[in-house]
Amino acid sequence: MATRRRPQRSWVLLALLCAACSAAPTAPPTAIAPADQTPPASGPAGGKRVTAAIMSEPTVLSWKLSELDNLRAGLDTLEPLILVGMSAADNQGVLRPLLAEAVPSTDNGLWQVNADGTMETTWHLREGAQWHDGTPVTAADFVFTAAVVRDPELPAFRDARYRFLDRVDAPDPRTVVAHWQQLFVEADAMFGGDLALPRPQHILGSTYADAKAALLEQPYWNEQFVGTGPFKVVTFERGSHVLLAANEAYVRGRPKLDQIDVRFIVDSNALVANVLAGVVELTLGRSISVEQGLDVRARWHDGQVPVAPVNFLRLFPQFIDPTPAVESSLDYRRALLSGIDRQEMVDTLMYGTTTVAHSFMDPGQAAYQEIEDRQVVRYAYDPRKAAQLIENLGYTKDASGFYQAPDGSGPLTQTVLVSASQEINVKSMYAVAEYWQRLGIAVNPVVEPTQLSGSERPVYEATRPGFFLTRQGGDTANFPRLYSSEVPLPSNNYRGSNLARYQSPELDSLLDRYYVTIPLPERTELIGQIIHHLSDQLVLLPLYYGAEPIVVGNRIQHMTTRSAKATQAWNATDWDVQ
Repeated sequence: MATRRRPQRSWVLLALLCAACSAAPTAPPTAIAPADQTPPASGPAGGKRVTAAIMSEPTVLSWKLSELDNLRAGLDTLEPLILVGMSAADNQGVLRPLLAEAVPSTDNGLWQVNADGTMETTWHLREGAQWHDGTPVTAADFVFTAAVVRDPELPAFRDARYRFLDRVDAPDPRTVVAHWQQLFVEADAMFGGDLALPRPQHILGSTYADAKAALLEQPYWNEQFVGTGPFKVVTFERGSHVLLAANEAYVRGRPKLDQIDVRFIVDSNALVANVLAGVVELTLGRSISVEQGLDVRARWHDGQVPVAPVNFLRLFPQFIDPTPAVESSLDYRRALLSGIDRQEMVDTLMYGTTTVAHSFMDPGQAAYQEIEDRQVVRYAYDPRKAAQLIENLGYTKDASGFYQAPDGSGPLTQTVLVSASQEINVKSMYAVAEYWQRLGIAVNPVVEPTQLSGSERPVYEATRPGFFLTRQGGDTANFPRLYSSEVPLPSNNYRGSNLARYQSPELDSLLDRYYVTIPLPERTELIGQIIHHLSDQLVLLPLYYGAEPIVVGNRIQHMTTRSAKATQAWNATDWDVQ
């Protein structure tokens, strides 16, 4: 085994310095003017107030609907503070009932599997569940929600898993019954998390019936938001902040905090400055980099900066008309992954706080190690093997050391696209480009234009010529993204979530079988087969797991880092201050 270079001497740092020189200069870290001058530790008389921040400027208070705006950082944690469904996962991945009295299961009789393979799941609403405006939450709201999220004319809500659903009934105002066309292992998670959070029929119903196209333009999604969660929206100032107040009538009990002022701070340097200046004492969701987190930890004496490994960075190939065409070759993709020293990227970019990713599975899951050992195809860093694979495809190096196409059309040139929304992604893209150039591949690194509109972005990303480097969640929760039906195409207005645009009947069949296999051992085996397919065919090129530092002031109690299944907000009613 070759001796590993020390990270501080790594050529990757040189690549990052070059990238930094070509990027726009970063403003010095000065604290922004707060939305008000109230210090974080104060609030209403006798009240408990926390000033938090997310590193984005959302225009809507919906994680799913914000996707096209690319303004999602932290919104996944903000949304469950103001909107909850029937249930949500805790930080151990266990579904806990919220609006419902119980989570459906075969043991409690609320999950019925029929002889013909159909199913019914039943929820009973808690007595006293109500919307923030005082209107009772009823079963009719869930029937309405199911109609909206499955409406083909509203593709923003699309999810491949809805196809398992037949219909939703309301036998009485507090009972919701979902009828399923076939077995579906996530049926108990319906109307919670990312599967159809409830929407108020009394506010949106008439618009949906009379002017469906205008539904997503309603002020309900921002300034006039009405939810069901432990906190409610007092004010929403675009580009500034959202002020949340305790929901006195929350069905699970009033939260201990009185107010949470969530500032919108897009620039990470400004966010760090606000923490050090005492303006912000809590970050929600993805925010500052690991490097910044370690710096804040060393300089900030009023709080702590725990780091959790979450999501992972990966390269999505282009499987539809790629340029160069050789990108469609499995051996070429294997060469490219073998040519990346991913451990060095972890050491250099993540300061050793996380690990190399070898599969789609989250390392925190119980079956992860067993699946990795048996099913995952690994690709060690091996530049010689990478070179041999490329040369076997007919490419030869010229005098300058770069590969030339066998048909004489010119140098082998690979494009890599990255969104500018996360600094670590951009740094990773330049590091990957440097590795590939060392192999002898001319690389064209492209940082996605920030001025793209919400409708332009998915088209731009889907029709890119080469790889797309981004950071997403893994594990079974993201299996729907793998379906061929999720490939963004002109026929679906590029609304699909399959960023590789990979279409495989074999993989679709494995996914279908997974979703109808209820016994855990058989389901785990199918997970392994899916992971094997992804790694064997390199549907995506895994790089490393991201690390997510969060800032937590010393006076804040009962705050945890996120997990694969839950955000920090999973126990928001317990948050408190000393």
